[in-house]
Amino acid sequence: MGAAYFYQLSHSPLESALSLLAGRALQAGWRVAIRAQSAEQVAWLDDQLWTLQADSFLPHGRSDAPFAEAQPILLTMAQAHPKSAPNAPDCVISVDGAEISPEEISGIARACIVFDGAFPDALTRAREQWKAIVAAGVSAQYWSEAQGRWQKMAESGAS
Repeated sequence: MGAAYFYQLSHSPLESALSLLAGRALQAGWRVAIRAQSAEQVAWLDDQLWTLQADSFLPHGRSDAPFAEAQPILLTMAQAHPKSAPNAPDCVISVDGAEISPEEISGIARACIVFDGAFPDALTRAREQWKAIVAAGVSAQYWSEAQGRWQKMAESGAS
């Protein structure tokens, strides 16, 4: 059964946090799906991952493009059980409140829920997701960078 890690952004922009999380997932040998709420956000994320770091590259593609199944990192809006997702991810990164269910998390190694704590709606959505995931018995951790570096603030269930 997978685990859910919640990341509340306070200092880092979304694209930097995604670069870090997706990069670490690739280092662990995992395939990744980054799930957004809109086609516009998918396009923006695609641009950011191409241009964010001049000295490194995160291999990725979009789920609406050819060879989606071959992508180590897939940008998508679709919610699907990982076994039916085009690139069969081991890690799903949900941004800006994109849906991820406890059932889906149970079929992957890790779910990362990334949200900006400066926006009350994002904070409310993350709290709703935390409650649903923990109530379903999924292990969860909450990380915050409010103090300038990432710190684990809460944990529920076995990790």
